[in-house]
Amino acid sequence: MSGMEKILISACLIGDKTRYDGKSNYNPLVKELLEKYELVPFCSEVEGGLPVPRKPSEIVNDKVINIDGKDVTRNYLKGAELALNICKYLHIKVAILKDGSPACGAHQIHDGKFSGKKIKGMGITASLLTKNGIKVISEDEIAEFLNN
Repeated sequence: MSGMEKILISACLIGDKTRYDGKSNYNPLVKELLEKYELVPFCSEVEGGLPVPRKPSEIVNDKVINIDGKDVTRNYLKGAELALNICKYLHIKVAILKDGSPACGAHQIHDGKFSGKKIKGMGITASLLTKNGIKVISEDEIAEFLNN
């Protein structure tokens, strides 16, 4: 095993087709990250038991509700717990998560009205990791992170 620092990363950012719509959010900076870090891909929505593709979900008050009005909070809580367990087990201090997601939003989430608008806020996984001392950054901060 190499002694490279491990980073948890949203699986969609490395090209896994785990998004709600079955697509990925591949980020080309992943190649540069791989030169310096060992990436641990994780999708807390899938690990929490949700299928791909799945109905879009947004945070409404303290719950996660899909577009049909179904409460999927427990899937998000389970995924967040699993993400935290992996970070603890592998001594991960940094997570790079997909902004805007109800699970991974580091700075922004959708407004809960399925309007396409985003508001300041954190996803369920991002929030739990942050509360437990793990530095959460979004894909928009990768370049800055690599330069530090």
